[in-house]
Amino acid sequence: MASVSMETATAAKAETKQGSKPGRFAPNYWPFVIPALIVVAAVIVFPWVFTLWMSVNSWTLGQAQVFAGLDNYLRLAVDLRFWDSLWHTVLYTTLSVVAPLLLGMLAALIFDAQFPLRGILRGVFVMPMMATPVAIALVWTMMFHPQLGVLNYLLSYIGIGPQEWIYNQASVIPSLVLVETWQWTPLVMLIVLGGLAAVPREPYESAEIDGANVWQKFRYLTLPMIAPFLMIAVIIRSIDAVKSFDIIYAMTQGGPGTASETINIYLYNTAFSYYDIGYGSAMAVIFFVLIVALSFVLLMVKQRANWSDWEAR
Repeated sequence: MASVSMETATAAKAETKQGSKPGRFAPNYWPFVIPALIVVAAVIVFPWVFTLWMSVNSWTLGQAQVFAGLDNYLRLAVDLRFWDSLWHTVLYTTLSVVAPLLLGMLAALIFDAQFPLRGILRGVFVMPMMATPVAIALVWTMMFHPQLGVLNYLLSYIGIGPQEWIYNQASVIPSLVLVETWQWTPLVMLIVLGGLAAVPREPYESAEIDGANVWQKFRYLTLPMIAPFLMIAVIIRSIDAVKSFDIIYAMTQGGPGTASETINIYLYNTAFSYYDIGYGSAMAVIFFVLIVALSFVLLMVKQRANWSDWEAR
């Protein structure tokens, strides 16, 4: 036993001595990290540093740059068109989150039930997610046409007169939200279906024994248990909707007038239609700050709504 203890102590001392002095051929991971850092700096860091620099300059394409300090940001504070675009962004984002959330949850509850051809119908339901936004925008633009569109043709069968859809200032944002809802409701459905698949069945059996009806089981069992999945859907849809550009620009370019001009559209028009690069850069910085703030708030809400807390309820 004494000899074994001596050998163990000697081996431990040798390992300690070897660990204290790195070997000659110790692994070096920097050659693998440096290329990734270069790519990140070139693709992410440099564009944002350049945008920050441009935001404090007055620069119109074809003219010399002039340092302007905070003039572009002060100009934003009194720009009514910018504040209108901010309101349009908030309205569009709110509707584009709430509508797919409610319809996606309803679709998930339907497809969670057992019925014939459920798998095929699920596949058909998620197909809008696979289409490109510009192609979707072109198809829906034709459907929204006041005279030739199929939507007004279908409405005529139920006694509703022709609607102006995206050609009217009052209805353009709800019409765009309709397209957004059609495309992204399947995403919410898939997220909620994942939650429903993880829900245990024992509480439902106990509720049925106690005489609970369908609404009570949904209100007190299903909804609390899938709430974390709904929160994930809200986060994904909020971040995606607040920066939506392609569908809006392809369908309305921010019109009629400026009725559907979100910050993204106004930013694009300012920088690439009016060639006011400095002012557009300042708008991009403010927009980035708003997205970061929104993401932070949503993640804080998600962190507070812990999975275990919802399950305990």
